[in-house]
Amino acid sequence: MKRLHRMIIRAFIGPLLVTFVIVLFILVMQFLWKYVDDLMGKGLEWYILVELMMYATASFVPLALPLAVLLSSIMTIGGLGENSELVPMRSAGLGLLRIMSPLMVTVLFLALGSFYFSNNLLPVANLKFHSLLWDVTRKKPALNLRPGIFYDGIEGFSIRAMEKNPDNGLLTDVLIYDHRAAFQGNKTVVRARTGNMNRSTDGRYLILTLKDGHFYDEHSPAGGDKSSYPMMRGTFAEDEIRLDLSGLGLDRTDKELFKDHYKMLTMGQLHIARDSLVRELRERDSEQERHLANSLFITRRSQTQLDTTTMFQPEKDNVVEDPTAQRDVHDAAMNMVRNNINYIERALEERGSRSGQIAHFNVEWHRKPMLAFACLLFFFIGAPLGAIIRKGGMGLPVVIAILFFLVFHIVSFSTERLVIAGEMNAWPGMWVSTLVLLPVGVILTWKATTDSPLFVADAYYRGWQRLRSFFMRPHAHTPTLQ
Repeated sequence: MKRLHRMIIRAFIGPLLVTFVIVLFILVMQFLWKYVDDLMGKGLEWYILVELMMYATASFVPLALPLAVLLSSIMTIGGLGENSELVPMRSAGLGLLRIMSPLMVTVLFLALGSFYFSNNLLPVANLKFHSLLWDVTRKKPALNLRPGIFYDGIEGFSIRAMEKNPDNGLLTDVLIYDHRAAFQGNKTVVRARTGNMNRSTDGRYLILTLKDGHFYDEHSPAGGDKSSYPMMRGTFAEDEIRLDLSGLGLDRTDKELFKDHYKMLTMGQLHIARDSLVRELRERDSEQERHLANSLFITRRSQTQLDTTTMFQPEKDNVVEDPTAQRDVHDAAMNMVRNNINYIERALEERGSRSGQIAHFNVEWHRKPMLAFACLLFFFIGAPLGAIIRKGGMGLPVVIAILFFLVFHIVSFSTERLVIAGEMNAWPGMWVSTLVLLPVGVILTWKATTDSPLFVADAYYRGWQRLRSFFMRPHAHTPTLQ
């Protein structure tokens, strides 16, 4: 490798790492903003949050890498042009493509790495991320008694304390309703003047020590005679209640329950699963069509080989002439029509659901190579644009890069929704965003390699005049000066 190539690669790696970390941080903050209500107030351990953030970060890597490549390529080539380093390279006979060749190889390896990550590593990270996120969102809030408010986070109990000393945890005027028995309501009540809360050694139980209190207990079966079951009541100087806190812990779900989700599969597994879903859809459609055909007499398959002319034409003796019988036949026919209409609606709804599921698998199959190809596409947009504008740093390049990425992201998101809705096929629906920007990359690369002006209006005016001259009608006589 030549010294010039090493210098260009070093100038590219630094901005790439910085922009990649910044973009990844922004995407992770967006994730936190979305799930902040599900994470706060549940007493999660720090390592659970770190694990969740690590898996969430991994899921954003394929999306953040194209934008990082776009930003770093504009900043690198633009910085070379701003520092007058491109001019001596071009004067030495090096073309722009020759200057960008080491970066092309680097971005090619990045694109291959992005595809390998999306296809092999990301499904594993998504499996762990979604299973952990499911467990976290289903976890009950942590034990946090607030003065004057009933806390029902512990299954079977409602606890209220009018005052709580933040220094020693002393509770005043404690009221407890025991709801563990079914259909009993507030028939078991414990009230104490003061109390203290402590956890057991293993942390599974909450030991509630109550002092100077009384209790009421009236157990009777639901709907039974209440007079046959007397009410128990009494007082105590000190009592201890053990409350099970196992329901407040984080129960880890078996990851095997999520392994068939389309985000947890490689391209080969997606292809197999999609073929299975298509086959099941066709079988289900055939079954529904047979059921609908057999529900109507005119389309029902006859079990015997009868003449169609006699099968569909009733005999004169079978004509119903009784008004009451005619009304019954009419009602039966109307019920059959209503049932068939309802069946058709349910069949269409089921077919739409199955088609949407297949579309999700198709979208995920095309997303993996599309994001890898986007890395190459954004490089051939950013590097020539940096050579044209000759501006580095975090100013103008960032604005231009964000504009291109917004176009890519908006078009990609819109077409993905259309594919899932069945309005477009996965090909070319998932590739529209790259196909839209591909001519931009070709034009910018051609303009930069040929040193053609890009933002000069006179150049476009001269090109328009040359194009217009081809369609202008020539004069019959050559004009001469008088």
